[in-house]
Amino acid sequence: MNGIIDTHAHYDDAQFDEDREALLSGLPDEKISLVVNVSASLDSSVRTVELTKGYANVYGAVGVHPDAAAELDEDGFARLRKLACLPKIVAVGEIGLDYYWDASEREVQKKWFIRQMELAQELKLPFIVHSREAAEDTLRLVRQVDNGRTGGVIHCFSYSREMAAEYLKMGYYLGIGGVVTFKNARKLKEVVEEAPLDRLVLETDSPYLAPVPFRGKRNTSWNLPLVAEEIGRIRGLSEEEVVRITAENALRLYGLDALEEEKNG
Repeated sequence: MNGIIDTHAHYDDAQFDEDREALLSGLPDEKISLVVNVSASLDSSVRTVELTKGYANVYGAVGVHPDAAAELDEDGFARLRKLACLPKIVAVGEIGLDYYWDASEREVQKKWFIRQMELAQELKLPFIVHSREAAEDTLRLVRQVDNGRTGGVIHCFSYSREMAAEYLKMGYYLGIGGVVTFKNARKLKEVVEEAPLDRLVLETDSPYLAPVPFRGKRNTSWNLPLVAEEIGRIRGLSEEEVVRITAENALRLYGLDALEEEKNG
């Protein structure tokens, strides 16, 4: 695996409706080896499954984002379980807590965050955590329910070095994207400086959070070399070394090496 792995993108988003085919088909030309498309709702989970069927270099995660947690019920959860068992689905996510938007009641968010972590445990899949303005509750629930047993990644990590250390102690990965290139991202740069390199993975959150100099524009996996370059600057490594290490981490996180061997063998 010589190229970049984007561990978190949303190519099912409507912002890609006009050029999705060109973008995804062109990823190898931009040295992007694989992409994990991450879901935000039940409908998004269905679209993600379709993308994994349509593109050899796209894997998927299915799950319901905290903003959409109120849409879940037992029937929906049963549908989600079936989707999570399909080929090329490598994680449950993105799941978690969002107290910034509070689009779903907090107790509802917590309920389905717990249930989806338990689903990941049942299926032996890692999970992808979204946490915004909910640091303490997120850490408490992750520690209470999983505590590193199943494993996963804290997406778009945005908290302190101390909070990072708690997740790292439990064996979780930290997702690093375009925000690390922002001048005001001091906390994240400190985390990247101190975290073990074998626990960092590259992600875009496309179409969101494009790195400098494209901040505010639509993001794509094509921008990930800028993220690798900034991590390299912080750690005193070449961009190529960052790409190599984070790709190995992504393969390990999602169990992609075995799936790629099966696909190519």
